[in-house]
Amino acid sequence: MPWHDGDLARGLEALRVAVAAALAASEAVPASAGDGWLIAESSPLAHQPGPTSGHSGDGPAPGDSNLAASSEENEAERQRLIALVELARQGDTEAFGLLYDHYNGAVYRFLYYRTRSQTLAEDLTSETFFRALRSMTGFRWQGKDFGAWLMTIARNLATDHFKASRTRLELTTEDMGAHDDAAADGPETEVLAGLTNEVLLQCLAKLPTEQRDCVVMRFLQSMSIAETAVVLGRSEGAIKQLQLRGVRNLAKLMPEGLR
Repeated sequence: MPWHDGDLARGLEALRVAVAAALAASEAVPASAGDGWLIAESSPLAHQPGPTSGHSGDGPAPGDSNLAASSEENEAERQRLIALVELARQGDTEAFGLLYDHYNGAVYRFLYYRTRSQTLAEDLTSETFFRALRSMTGFRWQGKDFGAWLMTIARNLATDHFKASRTRLELTTEDMGAHDDAAADGPETEVLAGLTNEVLLQCLAKLPTEQRDCVVMRFLQSMSIAETAVVLGRSEGAIKQLQLRGVRNLAKLMPEGLR
């Protein structure tokens, strides 16, 4: 599976900086009785409705082409992807293959960070696209990127896998060395210098599932707030709060020497 190492490195660095900032901010706030606990999902966040990203009908819904959307920055690429989705909805397998080429790397990376297993991530990525192919004629535009629909399928598959196996997500060291970056040159703070990618990913695996998914999508996948909201079924305001809780909880999970 292809890795975009530059994008990954930038995402990890951005997350390290965000956590270091949260750690620095926590030093200025007196400890409270709740500091030993992760910040839980609040009831208002948990009950906010989010947008749907699919269609259960037997064929493409008529009149939804005006809602076709793509998050690509390049206009030509946006139009190309939208056209491919339209062809794939009509049963064009070659068009679906081109969609696979475009989106499989992003889906795989999300599943890798969700499972911490290359083999399992590859299997779930294949299953994601298999299910998408079976459901293409029922896909409906919702004014959101097609990739968000794929990410929703991938997330559901990962959730089902861990539910079925009754296994909590645990971080392994598989492939860790390939994705760990050396500390950046320059005047780093002691906290940021000690916050290696390995430590960060170990703590990331301990976050509540929804917070972890949000942080992975926003930082490591570079997904927009709107795209993340579609996948998680939340409002955009709720995603902002979820991201904030995730970063703060990562700071709480840092080893004592970094706090």
